[in-house]
Amino acid sequence: MTNSEKLTQLIVEFYEKLSSWEHSVVRDKGLTLPQMHTLEILGIHEALRMKELAEKMGVTTGTLTVMVDRLEKNGMVRRRPHETDRRSILVELTDAGFELFLEHDKLHEQLTEDITSTLTEAEREGLTASLKKMNEEF
Repeated sequence: MTNSEKLTQLIVEFYEKLSSWEHSVVRDKGLTLPQMHTLEILGIHEALRMKELAEKMGVTTGTLTVMVDRLEKNGMVRRRPHETDRRSILVELTDAGFELFLEHDKLHEQLTEDITSTLTEAEREGLTASLKKMNEEF
């Protein structure tokens, strides 16, 4: 097996494990993974226009509208008019949505700590640099 093949296998294996972890954590909250990702993006960026939120999620505005409708019905987000652009609607977290975002973010921090606890500081720095470069390719 070549180094490239080994790396591909390791990336896929890590993705599968991370995805399985995400699904199990989100399932306990009664949300879908895309719904939780919506809360995460809004938790980081605060209020966003629907179009901006759809772009950050990589979905169409139609798909996002259905998701936001469900999150709004569950009291996690609210829509409000944009202050300066009457045609735009902003989506933002409610207090309940923000609490869920913070709780999920802490789980991410704990997972990161758990899976990197055996790395040296130099290895952590190398991993951080590598992940930054990889993310820039997307």
